[in-house]
Amino acid sequence: MAGPRPFDPYALLAALEGRRVAYIVIGAFARVIRGADELTDGLDIAPSLRSENLRRLEASLVDLGAERADGRTLTLDEATIAAEPVIRLRSPQGELGIIPEPAGTRRGYDDLRRAATREHLGRGLRPTVASTADLARMLAALGHEADLPKLQAMRHLAELELGHELGL
Repeated sequence: MAGPRPFDPYALLAALEGRRVAYIVIGAFARVIRGADELTDGLDIAPSLRSENLRRLEASLVDLGAERADGRTLTLDEATIAAEPVIRLRSPQGELGIIPEPAGTRRGYDDLRRAATREHLGRGLRPTVASTADLARMLAALGHEADLPKLQAMRHLAELELGHELGL
């Protein structure tokens, strides 16, 4: 696939939901859902690494017509997952990143799901999204100086959420 693809997060999420893939939305799109003032043209997820879930994920990627950005054969098995920290895909609906163990987490999906929440995005979609605090933790763990403004914004959003929960 050549050239830029339009980003349709609804189509990407619908394909994952249609196959009942267990995943958590992370990265820039998750930060946007949580209220960050960012633009993104892709979706990053941390999937459950259970073998049945990886089979469902692979089937959803076939449904989307997704291909690896590096041109290699798309295979999601334990060996591939263990060897690659990020698997970048392209599809007619936009880019998708599969990140088995995001920076700052101990076991990816299993670590993130404790604080993640399901969010209504419209069109019947309610994906599970990493918490604001976990998104900040992942950004901090990457250690990129360019991400400092994003990190500060996420920490501010986390403080606002905490104040809201406490009824301040």
